[in-house]
Amino acid sequence: MTTATTTATIVPMRAEHADQVLAIYQLGIDGGDATFQESAPDWAEFDAGKLPEHRFVALDGATGTVLGWVAASPTSKRAVYRGVVETSVYVHPDAAGRGVGRALLTAQIASTEAAGVWTIQAGVFPENTGSLALHAALGFRTIGTRERVGRHHGRWRDVILLERRSPTVD
Repeated sequence: MTTATTTATIVPMRAEHADQVLAIYQLGIDGGDATFQESAPDWAEFDAGKLPEHRFVALDGATGTVLGWVAASPTSKRAVYRGVVETSVYVHPDAAGRGVGRALLTAQIASTEAAGVWTIQAGVFPENTGSLALHAALGFRTIGTRERVGRHHGRWRDVILLERRSPTVD
């Protein structure tokens, strides 16, 4: 699947994108409102934890550099949950506000629905208002808040749980 936006082309994530994907991940971590992770994993760990058919990068049309990425992880090994995945979407700060996140998540929604996934879920810090707005715009709904679920840089953090139920996968 290749999808073009006004700023980027969405293509499947491959090993050749690893350094840029992990650098963008680290920028999100360093920003403080993306994840409980303290540092980006190495490529082998990242690659092993993400579903290859549901991960994409946004490439700048002029330079070919990675502007952002989206990846899905299984939520459980149990067969009953085979149609439920958890998403992560990260955009380079320099590309924020250009529709990159929307294009990435839209591509992932299409790929998951084509594969029979009926639910995409996400956990977002309440302070990450851009991510919350993006997910809401693409049909995710808030299902609850896990209050003080973990400590992050010495303080308790809440996580808002979001989900998108496919209107086409039964």
